[in-house]
Amino acid sequence: MKKHGKKYRAALEKIGDPNKARSLPEAVNLIKTTSPTKFDATIEIHLRTGCDPKQADEMVRAVLVLPHGTGKSKRIAVFGDATEQEKAKKAGAEVVGGEELITKVEKGNIDFEVAIATPEMMKKLAKAAKVLGPKGLMPSPKSGTVTTDVTKAVEEIKKGKIEFKLDKQSLIHSILGKTSFSESAILENLKAFLKALKEAKPSGVKGTYIESMYLTTSMGPSVALNISEAMSV
Repeated sequence: MKKHGKKYRAALEKIGDPNKARSLPEAVNLIKTTSPTKFDATIEIHLRTGCDPKQADEMVRAVLVLPHGTGKSKRIAVFGDATEQEKAKKAGAEVVGGEELITKVEKGNIDFEVAIATPEMMKKLAKAAKVLGPKGLMPSPKSGTVTTDVTKAVEEIKKGKIEFKLDKQSLIHSILGKTSFSESAILENLKAFLKALKEAKPSGVKGTYIESMYLTTSMGPSVALNISEAMSV
């Protein structure tokens, strides 16, 4: 059994029962004030759902722009023609290119965290799918990373656009910000996520949609959220 350090144990003692359902403001306060790390820790939300990922009509997937961003700037690559490359650069993309960039990617040279492509470039980018796919970097229309408006796509990601989806264990994970954020900013990001989660409820779910919901920080203890309150925002 893993042994935790003094700071973690002190944080857990302040939280008390980690499975006790808390109101959104109380949970945010506890998470922000009990982070045991010296660095600016990432705040995440983890959910267990009653969805079956093997059923197409029970799949959960959504994108949204967090009101206060994620606290982390992602390095973006845009695949497009010369005109689109120039637009992407002006919008803030760090890596731009066409077929020459695809060739580099095929060889495993990846120095970006998000990939955006124009529809025209996707046919050529398909040959790099075996490299990008396993890393979760293949552009997709569902996530808004295959688009004719690269400027908007880049700007949204820079502002804090995130994607969340159901995994093979029927879980959903998402970043919500940093512990350096104010409590009001964290709460607004949390509410924006919960609203998107509620709107993303699949039609095929027959039983309970959300079974458990926890906030946590990097290397810190978790806090359970009151699901009925969370899903009524």
